[in-house]
Amino acid sequence: MAMIRPSSDLRNHYNEISEYCHKYNKPVYITKNGSGDLVVLSNDDYERLTGPKAELYRLLDEGIEDMKKNPGIPAEEAFAMLEKEFGFGKI
Repeated sequence: MAMIRPSSDLRNHYNEISEYCHKYNKPVYITKNGSGDLVVLSNDDYERLTGPKAELYRLLDEGIEDMKKNPGIPAEEAFAMLEKEFGFGKI
């Protein structure tokens, strides 16, 4: 279950929030005036979310979207272009 805390707890119970994030590897949701405002998580969890795998997934998504917008050419044509441009033999 998600931990939801008021913004005042960041000041008054920082150590408790930090320990929870590290112990359970889960974020703590911070509210401001009763509405969602921030999400607090450990540095390790943040790095996992934004690290190399996240960048790879972002690039893959970008490539897939590009393929949807711009259909490719048949393999034979691509190989012929490579052979003409770079002198590559057939693969």
